[in-house]
Formats: sequence, structure tokens, C-alpha cells
Amino acid sequence: MTKSTMTLPELLGKSADSDLLREMIGFASQRLMELEVESLCGAGHGERNMERVNWRNGYRPRSWDTRAGTVDLQIPKLRKGSYFPGFLEPRRTAERALTAVIQEAYVQGISTRSVDELVKAMGMSGVSKSQVSRLCAEIDERVRAFLERPLEGDWPFLWIDATYIKVRQGGRIVSVACILATGVNADGQREVLGMAIGPSEAEPFWTGFLRSLTRRGLRGVKLVISDAHEGLKAAAAKVLNATWQRCRVHFMRNALAHVGPSQRAMVAAMIRTVFAQETAEAAHQQWRHVADSLRQRFDKLAKLMDDAEHDVLAFMSFHKNLWSKLHSTNSLERLNKEVKRRTAVVGIFPNEDAITRLVGAILMEQNDEWAVSRRYMPLETLAEFRHPDSTRPLAIPAA
Repeated sequence: MTKSTMTLPELLGKSADSDLLREMIGFASQRLMELEVESLCGAGHGERNMERVNWRNGYRPRSWDTRAGTVDLQIPKLRKGSYFPGFLEPRRTAERALTAVIQEAYVQGISTRSVDELVKAMGMSGVSKSQVSRLCAEIDERVRAFLERPLEGDWPFLWIDATYIKVRQGGRIVSVACILATGVNADGQREVLGMAIGPSEAEPFWTGFLRSLTRRGLRGVKLVISDAHEGLKAAAAKVLNATWQRCRVHFMRNALAHVGPSQRAMVAAMIRTVFAQETAEAAHQQWRHVADSLRQRFDKLAKLMDDAEHDVLAFMSFHKNLWSKLHSTNSLERLNKEVKRRTAVVGIFPNEDAITRLVGAILMEQNDEWAVSRRYMPLETLAEFRHPDSTRPLAIPAA
């Protein structure tokens, strides 16, 4: 008797049927995205409609791992805001899940048997010890390619911060500085630019790190935002010829350390009046007024304010709509917390290569998320950093 139905494994066992099923999934997924974007825009593709609220802005490719194989999708982009289809969960594809398992095994020394059982639980076939080693080598190559990729265009704003990670060196456990750098280009897009590991945060280390970024193409830096690292301040001026912005949040912590607990709320409120000013000139005047008002009772605090005035208020020389993003390292602090959370699982790394492998993979994940999100800074606020020909349409020769 001939069977009237066929199970999915049987269907996938036939090459032609497998291709057909994959194409059907791809077609249905693409149509779902088109219909969803049509609803978000208030009009169909190319349709003239007075009720339209948004416009399309091309596509971005995305691979989707399914039981029928990898489906290549074209995710629509919007001119205002961002769009990501609900049926695609970020960082949940089989390939990324498998990579995370192998990475955990490689860094933490989990047994191959544990990895094999976990991979089977994911609905995939088990992996051998040689496959673990091979995939780990591939992870190394991907991380290295990401951290050494060329940097194109101008990057007017650069955020840098450091976190400390424990590692074994020569039979001892030591803390090494892990430097992270992110930037925003002239198109308002945010990216992870690089990382470095060193024994300290002295000026030679900062200088070497910044020079490694310039060798990869970093240029056009106008403002470097960081905590009060004197070595970094000198290196930024020497290598990038850029202004240094001292993180406002870190400065406030340093300032309040010079007053007693009972006076901190009052002093913090006085200093915040500086940042409430509408112009840079008014902010500088208010800064000096506050410093003079506090000088008699808190001489060390007033001296700190005298020395830090231009560094803390450097962000005010740029477009006012950018002030909230330029005054501190808050955006980088969130990434730093994720790095600390993920590295805390390991505790003590066996070597610096293991740090680069894990932290580099985390930075790759974050960079991918930023790539599909909306611009970090609007284009109109970056007009002074954009070249006249950067928005000029490409000339298409006649046939």
C-alpha cells in the first residue's frame, strides 16, 4: 500500500524536496516580513499614500538556520527607526549556540563528553574531540579577523575604558587590563573598534593601542571619552590630536569623595547646575561660580574643579543634541558589565589568548547587534563631520 504522507526526515532525505522546502520557508518568511513592513510604513512598496508614516531603505542579508537547512533572507530596512522580524530571535541560531558551547568548553576546560551531551540536547549530532579543537581554531580566526579588520571613514567620537581580568602567568595569578574601544562614524553608526590586553594602563600601553587603531585606518577623531587616565589623555593628544572628554559620572564620584556624607547631596546638586546650562559659555561661568562657592569649605574639591573644568565640559563644544551621549562612558560601561558578567563565569583564565577568545567573541556579538539597530546619532547632528561627497548619489554610466 502506498503511503499518502511523508515524515519530515524522509522529506529532507530527498535532495530535491529538501531544496523545495527550504525555498518555501524562504518565500513565506520573506512575504511575512514584507507585509509587516508594509503595515509599519502605512503603505505598500512604491505606493503613494497620504497615510504613509515611513519609507523603506533597502535590505540587509541574514542567514537563518532551519531544520530544512540555511535560508538566506533579505531583511527590509526602514529610513526611520529599525526593523527586525519577530520570528528571528537574535543570537539564538544553531550555529551561534554551538559556537557558545564549544567556546565554553575551550575556555573553561569542560570535558568533550559534556559538550557532546549538550550538543545532542540541542537536537544536533555529537561532536568529537578533534571537531572541538577544529571549531575552536575557527573561532580564533573569526575573532582575529574581527579585531584586525580595516576601519573605514572618519570616526569623530571614540569611547575607551578598561576592566581588569585575572589570568595565570608564570605560576602566579595576576590582574591584567583589558582595554575596550568603541566609536561612532560620520554616518552615526556605532561599532566596536578594538581591544587590547596589557599589564598596566601606563602611557606607553595607551599609545601602542591607539597607534594600532590608526594603522587599521582610524582617522578623523575629534573627541576621546574616558575615565581620568592621565596616560590616555597624553596618548590621545599625541597619536590622535584629539580633545579629551573626562567622564562626567566618574568625575562626580571623584568630586564627592572630597566631602563628608552629609554634604554630598548638597554639593552634587550645586555641580549639576553646571550641566543644566543651555550653552557652553554659561556652563563655564557656572562652573567657576560653583567652585568659588565651595572653595572656603572644600578647598581640595575646588582645586579639583579648577583643574578639571575644560576636560569635563569638553563635550559642550559639539552639537547640543549629542551632549547626552558624549558627556560620559555610560554606553561603554554597559558593554563592560556584559564582559565582566561573562568573564566572571571563568574566574581565572589560563592565558591571555583565552581572554582574547572569549572577550573578542562577546564584542563580535555586540557589534552584530549594533549593526542591525538604529543609528546611535542622527545624521543632522554630524553634518560638520561628513564629507560633501559622502551623500552624493553614485553616477551610473549610460548603457
